[in-house]
Amino acid sequence: MRKNVRKSSSVFKPGYQRFLKRLRQAREDADLSQTKVAKALRRPQTYVSKAEIGERRLDVLEVQEFAKLYHKPLSYFFPKG
Repeated sequence: MRKNVRKSSSVFKPGYQRFLKRLRQAREDADLSQTKVAKALRRPQTYVSKAEIGERRLDVLEVQEFAKLYHKPLSYFFPKG
């Protein structure tokens, strides 16, 4: 039963996958390692890793923290279409 729940989760939808790709791309564009990001956010490295692969859901305030650190507007992570 759990497999059916996971497949319907938004984590597996194309829009969320695009968000995850942009989250990682923004970090790479900023030339930052997951470890450096984690230190800047005062979180463990696994927080960044799990966020980037969708194992940890982020709320909008957390995305805002990443956006500020990566010098990206919030809209970068949520492109239209």
